[in-house]
Amino acid sequence: MPNLDLSILIVDDAKFSSSIIAKTLSKAGYRDLRVANDAVTALKMLEKRDASVLIADWLMPGMDGLELSERVRQMDELSNHFTYIIILTAKESPDALTEAFDKGVDDFIFKSDMSKQLLPRVYAADRIADRQNTILSANQLLLENNRHLETKNVVDIETGAGNQRYAREALDKLLRHTEARGGATSYMLIDIKNWHAVKRQYNHIICEEIATGIVRRLRALVRPLDVLCRIHEGQYAIVAHFSHVDHCTLSSYRRIHDGINHKSFRTSSGYVSVSAATSVCTIDDNTPAPAVPDVEQGAQSGLEHARETGTVSISRWKQPKVSAS
Repeated sequence: MPNLDLSILIVDDAKFSSSIIAKTLSKAGYRDLRVANDAVTALKMLEKRDASVLIADWLMPGMDGLELSERVRQMDELSNHFTYIIILTAKESPDALTEAFDKGVDDFIFKSDMSKQLLPRVYAADRIADRQNTILSANQLLLENNRHLETKNVVDIETGAGNQRYAREALDKLLRHTEARGGATSYMLIDIKNWHAVKRQYNHIICEEIATGIVRRLRALVRPLDVLCRIHEGQYAIVAHFSHVDHCTLSSYRRIHDGINHKSFRTSSGYVSVSAATSVCTIDDNTPAPAVPDVEQGAQSGLEHARETGTVSISRWKQPKVSAS
């Protein structure tokens, strides 16, 4: 059964179109309907109260539906909320749809078939939004429990990610696993180059919001079994295992690197951009497992090149040669 109290926000500069959508949903029993005639007004409404489903026209003057989608995704990161975004469009080309999905859109309603598509799409959005927000609430509870576990000194209290101790324990386990079972271990180090400048400009609360936003975004970018840690104020580590070292490719890491660099983070003081340098050290099963500090040093050594070039620095661990006596 649909949730008739589902919060729905309709955004369309054509008042006739938004009126038809609202009337159709109202007849279907939905009670919590809001309408905005431009994206700026919609954002102000969402500032006051979240929506579970956003239905927005793609082409609007000023801020279009895709830019609105990006802004809503940034708001969701800050509020730990999920908004299911449906875009109204007359564009049906694969390239157009790919562009929209990259901006965070969840679904489409083609204007040429609005009467048939609207309610089925909203019913699906209802189910998915409820499920996602239930998961986020559970994750928030888990985060609070993780903070409680700070007494065991394995959790970063501000973000709920693992701390440096946890990263080292995870790295050591995966190195032993790789040595015994094969594959490759990857230690990815993400350094926020402008973190000191951010700290000078913003207070502790804003810095904590940024750090939490970075962790939430990284969690969305990494695989479920990868270990994400905040090892210093402005440094994050991702410890991962791959079935083969050849899978440790630039594209695997570039997506994560770009995910931090290319989108700003929404805070209670406005949007803040950070600049990340990324270095990766990989270890395969062809060499004895190195010590954890050696792998950390290998990743740290690559950061200088990464900072200068703006690229992802990837190095493969090689056993140091022993000099003949």
